[in-house]
Amino acid sequence: MSNILKEIVKILPEGKISEATFEAANIVLYTKDKEYFLDNKGTIRDAVRQFKKRIELRPDPSTTMPLEDAEKKIKEILPEDAGVQELIFDAPRSIVIIHVEKPGIAIGKQGSLLQDVKKETLWVPVIKRIPPIRSKLIESIRAVLYENATERKKFLNTTGHRIYDGWLREKKHEWVRISFLGAARQVGRACFLLQTPESRILIDCGIDPGEDGPESYPFLDAPEFNISELDAVIVSHSHLDHSGLIPYLFKFGYQGPIYCTLPTRDVMSLLQLDMVKIQRSEGKDPIFTSEDIKNMVLHTITVEYDEVTDITPDVRLTFYNSGHILGSSLVHLNIGNGLHNFVYTGDLKYGRTNVLEPANTQFPRVETLMIEATYGGKDNIMAEQEADEYMIKVIQDTFAREGKVLMPVLGSGRAQEVMVIIERLMREGKIPKAPVYIDGMLWDITAIHTAYPEFLNRNIRQQIFHKDNNPFLSEIFKRVGSHKERKGVMLETGACLILATSGMLMGGPSVEYLKGLSENKNNSLIFSCYQPPGSMGHRIRAGEKNIAMQVDGKTQMIQMKMEIHKVEITNHSDRRQLMNYVKRCNPSPRKVIVVHGESSRCLDLASSIHKQNRIETVAPKNLETIRIR
Repeated sequence: MSNILKEIVKILPEGKISEATFEAANIVLYTKDKEYFLDNKGTIRDAVRQFKKRIELRPDPSTTMPLEDAEKKIKEILPEDAGVQELIFDAPRSIVIIHVEKPGIAIGKQGSLLQDVKKETLWVPVIKRIPPIRSKLIESIRAVLYENATERKKFLNTTGHRIYDGWLREKKHEWVRISFLGAARQVGRACFLLQTPESRILIDCGIDPGEDGPESYPFLDAPEFNISELDAVIVSHSHLDHSGLIPYLFKFGYQGPIYCTLPTRDVMSLLQLDMVKIQRSEGKDPIFTSEDIKNMVLHTITVEYDEVTDITPDVRLTFYNSGHILGSSLVHLNIGNGLHNFVYTGDLKYGRTNVLEPANTQFPRVETLMIEATYGGKDNIMAEQEADEYMIKVIQDTFAREGKVLMPVLGSGRAQEVMVIIERLMREGKIPKAPVYIDGMLWDITAIHTAYPEFLNRNIRQQIFHKDNNPFLSEIFKRVGSHKERKGVMLETGACLILATSGMLMGGPSVEYLKGLSENKNNSLIFSCYQPPGSMGHRIRAGEKNIAMQVDGKTQMIQMKMEIHKVEITNHSDRRQLMNYVKRCNPSPRKVIVVHGESSRCLDLASSIHKQNRIETVAPKNLETIRIR
């Protein structure tokens, strides 16, 4: 594999390739020959068949049309009703990113318009959908990639050389082991180190939102972990208990790739920026800065669902839908060219929701399955329809007495579920129309949902594409983006629903709303996500009525006079769904590792899986290492 670029060039027509390079696992060839770029007569297709790798042909940057002329020509070619809004030229890679409102119209019948752009300008056009909800934060995150195009190209080439240039470590044994640096018999700070004879791969690197200080971070001081030896980081999804500490790795010298889906990249960046903002507002020194987050974005390689990609010389990665939140993934790793197949579920929802399809159960091979147990206890059975009906009744009753409903939510997941449910019920007249306030970061995350409709379930996609009825664009939703606006919502007379982060009342706008609304008995607080022990949400949910809070810099006791409601519905699988998932996993795993749950729930789920399926199970503790091959 170390000479793969030379071998590919050797079988192509002589003199046609000016440069051969890597873009991570993909191979990119550049040519100065216009005719060969436009019609390579099947020679690239033949190379793909022979080498079984993704190979792309692009024009050499020296041959592309000057930027101003190219922009003018592209706008002439693409129809006005495509809604072209912005062109960004990635000059080192001969790519032009075209942001449009209607991608189908911009692409043209069987890609005809894209072919015209190539022919006329010698730029490779990439069509991107403009989110119907604009977010400056999304635009700034994506701008990082375009503004650092030369650096990005070098990084992707370096990553490719690590994948293809052969083994760095001496191969003495065929073994695979996993070390648990967090989320073993606990919820939060998910972090797992996978070691093979050749590779060191970190899967997730999150914080524990229910803890403060070092106790909330993974055990990165474990003897097995050496940041200088790390080859790759995989992120299953964007929630901070899985992604919150990734910029910290770059602060301490990591310069390798981060693998995740497109929505995960965008949402985790937003949540991390919000985390820095909250820490500063609380007078704390953030453990990393926005520059570290920018560095993370620059080193992120996005992978589609069902796309197979090499990430090290002996590990191949495939993401599948996990059904939990937008872009959340099951992580399938083919280790040692079939030596062992490992699947990590991340957070899992094995059931269709209002926003997403259920988790995938079909794999090419799987020997070891590592599954979450957040709701894995024998009593964790969710009656989802009844829970939704209960939530609706609470909203109806609160609205009837002109009260306000506060729903602390995680930035991504349950919030968008609630938005879709409430929009439908108000449209159908089942609950009175009232403003639904979406606070700050939550608005940006909802904007990302509108940017990636292909990740949503069939019903929502159909509404967006065929009926032009995007539920997230309903007039009932009102954005709140400042402390002043927040105060205005609380002082406003009349009923409303407020969706605000953080879902565990550990800082963020939800705490501000709680201070302002808690002492009015007409208002209601609805908990809908997991409340870890130690969090303010856990204390209130357990019945504590007097809560100490910081008000204008002073500690003050706040009385909880508002109604408190618990809605047991979640974007995690409950006990029945988890058991069904293992049963229907195809092929059936030989070993199941249970993580990401309170100790009793992990042990109980592991025991039940073993008894029902006659599969070896284990519920490890933090800092344990298990050999899986």
